[in-house]
Amino acid sequence: MECAGYNCPVDATLDMIGGKYKALILWHLIGHTLRFGELKKLIPQATPKMMTQQLRELEENNLIIRTVYPVVPPKVEYSLSELGTSIRPILEAMYKWGADYLNQNGIVVNCSMKCPD
Repeated sequence: MECAGYNCPVDATLDMIGGKYKALILWHLIGHTLRFGELKKLIPQATPKMMTQQLRELEENNLIIRTVYPVVPPKVEYSLSELGTSIRPILEAMYKWGADYLNQNGIVVNCSMKCPD
């Protein structure tokens, strides 16, 4: 992604993390290195095609690191890059805001996301 095309910081942020499952993927990678199948279990509503697309876009934006091991069958792991790690406070703020909103509306928070330590 080139910064020159943006004039608005919010627009740039939303472009990088605003995909259907990007924020969830980033959230689950906080403090963890996960394989595709592990991410798929944590985000079961994502189709394999959509998960692959979102992972590729996050990698292109330098938010995650994709490590391929030369073994058979292929082993691929995903982790947060330094840039990806820097977005943690934004994700935590989104979690808190969403949890407060749900609680205020009498909805019990019930998802795979837990606030990381």
